[in-house]
Amino acid sequence: MDKEIIEIKSACTGFNPSYFEEAPSFEQVSQLTGNTIIEFGAPWCGHCMTATSAIQESLSKRSDVTHIKLFDGKGKILGRKFKVKHWPTLILLKNGQEVDRLVRPLRASEINQLLKSFQ
Repeated sequence: MDKEIIEIKSACTGFNPSYFEEAPSFEQVSQLTGNTIIEFGAPWCGHCMTATSAIQESLSKRSDVTHIKLFDGKGKILGRKFKVKHWPTLILLKNGQEVDRLVRPLRASEINQLLKSFQ
């Protein structure tokens, strides 16, 4: 994994509370290794604010998962490459490849079920 990408993109293991404006390229994402969740959303989005506590509850226990939280919207290429239509959208990647996704989660149990895709 390119450590510089992770540091620049404000990613962290477990829960990442901050949206980051600048997204990595699709090519950079495909080169990631290990388990990664990319969360697409916006800080002003009501659905995103509602989902935050469930996402935090699930990811704060997971030191084996890198969380990249990206501010998505008009002109944001990575969200379009992943065909994101609603926020928040959680994309699970294993070694840079999408294995599953969840749109607008409400409960930690939904996210925990999604995380089983890593096993």
